[in-house]
Amino acid sequence: MGSGVGRILQKNSRLIEKRLGAKLTLKRIADIDLETDRGVKLKPGVLTRRADDVIKDPEIDIVMELMGGTEPAKTFILKAIRNRKHIVTANKALLALHGDEIFREAHRFGVDVNFEASVGVVFHSFARSRKV
Repeated sequence: MGSGVGRILQKNSRLIEKRLGAKLTLKRIADIDLETDRGVKLKPGVLTRRADDVIKDPEIDIVMELMGGTEPAKTFILKAIRNRKHIVTANKALLALHGDEIFREAHRFGVDVNFEASVGVVFHSFARSRKV
């Protein structure tokens, strides 16, 4: 998982909420390796090996793709979009190769794809609390 993102969301939750006008909650993290200590304390049940636990959860509004590469990232992002999840990614290779398809699907399903080209992520300001 993007442990740096997890730390930022935990450490700066009040500042993020103030700037966004909405509270972000880190609800689920899908990762193949659940045993490696990444220095981020998480509530029980947050970690899962199954990406569908994140993608299909009706309480999750935003999916952050932090794996890089094109597959399975593309498959997961398209599946999340089709489940009406907003997307945040910094995956330049994926957007360069498949951006047209991803943005077309996002438009079709009425969700946003937010990206940042080099060092971070961009969050859209939402009117209600969002779970990540």
